[in-house]
Amino acid sequence: MKSSHVNRSYSCFTKLSLIIIFFALVNSTLLSQSQQQSLTSLLQTIDVYTKEIDTIYTVYDHFEAPNWTLDGQHLIFNSHGKLYRIPVSGGEPEVIPTGFANRCNNDHVLSPDGNHIAISHNTQDDGRSRIYIVPITGGIPKLITPNGPSYLHGWSPDGKHLAYHARRNRENYIYMEHEIYTISIDNGKEVQLTSATGTDDGPDYSPDGLYIYFNSVRTGTMQIWRMLTDGSEQTQLTFDNKNDWFPHPSPDGKWILFLSYEPEVDGHPANKPVELRIMPFNGGKPDTIIKLFGGQGTINVPSWSPDSRKVAFVEYQIGENNP
Repeated sequence: MKSSHVNRSYSCFTKLSLIIIFFALVNSTLLSQSQQQSLTSLLQTIDVYTKEIDTIYTVYDHFEAPNWTLDGQHLIFNSHGKLYRIPVSGGEPEVIPTGFANRCNNDHVLSPDGNHIAISHNTQDDGRSRIYIVPITGGIPKLITPNGPSYLHGWSPDGKHLAYHARRNRENYIYMEHEIYTISIDNGKEVQLTSATGTDDGPDYSPDGLYIYFNSVRTGTMQIWRMLTDGSEQTQLTFDNKNDWFPHPSPDGKWILFLSYEPEVDGHPANKPVELRIMPFNGGKPDTIIKLFGGQGTINVPSWSPDSRKVAFVEYQIGENNP
């Protein structure tokens, strides 16, 4: 009787071992197949009226978030913690030196006069993102937001303030909701503009300096909102079942560009089917200008051309045999 019990235990143990080995082999095969896949990033522009697309730069690597320079001649993007400049006509990108700020993320915005660029850099001491300003040709970064994390999104048209989302007021900041803040570049005064339940993100200024557009989940899904620059008159502008992120007003004040995810997508992850949509400046029915594979990194920052005719964006491809 005892021997039979031992045999049954040994048999169960053997079967369990075989199952574990089987799943280990399956997991190893899937990992190997995943590693064989490649990521390709495509820097593109699209005419919002004709929907014509131009591909500026394609590489078997990862980069994000193009800004258009004020003269309309270059695009700036981030990759592996650095900033790069590339002609709109194409060519090879060149590094913009940013000194110790070598962990730049995809939140970077050009100054209204085009002479500087504000960056979000994940500082080495605590890993939190903080905002700095650097000459557009490169240089030593100047710290603007001593508190972190701070994620940049907008620069006021008068050049005096930055708008960003941040977590504040708790020691364990991971569980603090994102709210929208502005800061004076001159005196460093930080002002909190939102305090709604849920995340507020993506603030960008209207070209007349009267409004800040942003996205908020306060009504259940992520939607586009706007408010006056003092935080008053917070008004919802989109009302559909998609999750809408990163509104960017066009320089001529006619359109709002934003990124839309499907209803089931939480947050703004990478590598998802998304849409770039535009709507009138004061709200209205959105129009899809392109459907693509992207998300995080596609249009995190202001990416309109100076003439408000085109927008720059990044599309991604995942699969074997990509260049």
